[in-house]
Amino acid sequence: MKHDKFTWFKKINSPIVFQGHIKRKNYFEGWYYRQVSEDRKKVICFIPGVSLVEGDAHSFVQYIYVSEDKEGKSRIKTGYVTYPVGAFMFSNTPFSIQIGDNVFSETRVKVNLIDKDIRIVGTLKLGSFTTIKKSILMPNIMGYFAYIPNMECNHGVISMSHSIQGNLQINHEKVVLDNGKGYLEKDWGTSFPKKYIWVQCNNFTNKSISLFCSIAHIPFLKNSFTGFICNLIVDDVEFRFATYNNSSFDIVNISSNGVKILLDSNKAMLEIQCVINECGELRAPKKGRMGDKIKEESAGQIKVRLYNKKNKKTYEEYGDMVGIEIVGY
Repeated sequence: MKHDKFTWFKKINSPIVFQGHIKRKNYFEGWYYRQVSEDRKKVICFIPGVSLVEGDAHSFVQYIYVSEDKEGKSRIKTGYVTYPVGAFMFSNTPFSIQIGDNVFSETRVKVNLIDKDIRIVGTLKLGSFTTIKKSILMPNIMGYFAYIPNMECNHGVISMSHSIQGNLQINHEKVVLDNGKGYLEKDWGTSFPKKYIWVQCNNFTNKSISLFCSIAHIPFLKNSFTGFICNLIVDDVEFRFATYNNSSFDIVNISSNGVKILLDSNKAMLEIQCVINECGELRAPKKGRMGDKIKEESAGQIKVRLYNKKNKKTYEEYGDMVGIEIVGY
């Protein structure tokens, strides 16, 4: 697999490609592929990546699988499968990463994972990505912060929504994902924020809606601040709320059961209300080492209420199979 050289500027504009290099220290990079079945009863996420720390450098594929049992209760299975760092290979044009027998690209996910009491095998085809708006000042979802080097954690939203075709075999269970929905984002740097909220959903009553929202503690120079990014797409119209475009936010209430957030920009006001049911445990990076433990809800509920200041219309929609992480609050 060829290791194409991308310029620094080209990488910023293409967050899907490998942003680091294997010889970096105290560094992590991970891609988050999320798939929801058409009947919204199953979610499976794969997080391929690298952890580059002295004495424990390795590549990995992390997974979280949520399904309903016969009584309608959620079953959650998570795992972290390690590989030698040399098992990680990548290509930037076209983008593809390979870790052992697992391949992740812009058009497919091919997995052959064996972990303790579970085996996940299969190939999924990914449809056309729903990308975000970009400009010189906003080369990716981080806006002009993307140009600042050595940020603790960089974030990229690669596809707000895309179609899925294919099946997975999870032990003796066939998981049908034909006509399902996918989402793709990634993170890279040294550590996850010590305090953050993350919400993602593209399974609403109105099938055109997709949402990503993140609020995080961000170390900056010798100080820190709370930064936020929220991107909402409704009927092909994008609404962006972010620190870098003079929007504002308010965490109205927050608990282990959910969160309510208000956001305001010069174009719209948005209310997000999420409900957490049951979480699975994932690993998260700290100074490159994947040693921290976090909780992720993968099948939560959400209500969004958008007021469009331009046409004076209000939209209210409900969604499920929501990804939610609340850490440090």
